[in-house]
Amino acid sequence: MSTYTQILYHIIFSTKNRSRSLDSENRDVLFKYISGVLKNKKCHLYRINGVEDHIHLLTDLPPTISLSSLVKDIKLASTDYIKKNKLFKAFNGWQDGYGAFTYSFKEKDILINYIMNQEKHHQTKTFKDEYRVLLREHHVQFEEKYLP
Repeated sequence: MSTYTQILYHIIFSTKNRSRSLDSENRDVLFKYISGVLKNKKCHLYRINGVEDHIHLLTDLPPTISLSSLVKDIKLASTDYIKKNKLFKAFNGWQDGYGAFTYSFKEKDILINYIMNQEKHHQTKTFKDEYRVLLREHHVQFEEKYLP
């Protein structure tokens, strides 16, 4: 029997210490690079976006790849790319952890829209507030002191 899956992952991670280092002028270059990393891993990227201190990805991943190894590969490869190409002067790495939430495929368009509108969304809400809401919506227990 073959393996079939259709799980969307909404992955979020911030810059180290939430530094506002992802300047808008080079974000698209970073997003295109991360898109290539995902493509090489046989993942389908539905949407990527972010603001100065964090990024959001909506992707699927094949059952042969673990979520943690995918995020690790994205962070390592993108850090190397950012430094080699001097994309963001103040960038000092990514936070140690990440948030990942699963959704059914029927929620794809809502999530794409949410990720697409990050700049507007963060005019009124901080990353920490947004992250806290997502954790609560998904019934993830957390301690405030460990939030990025």
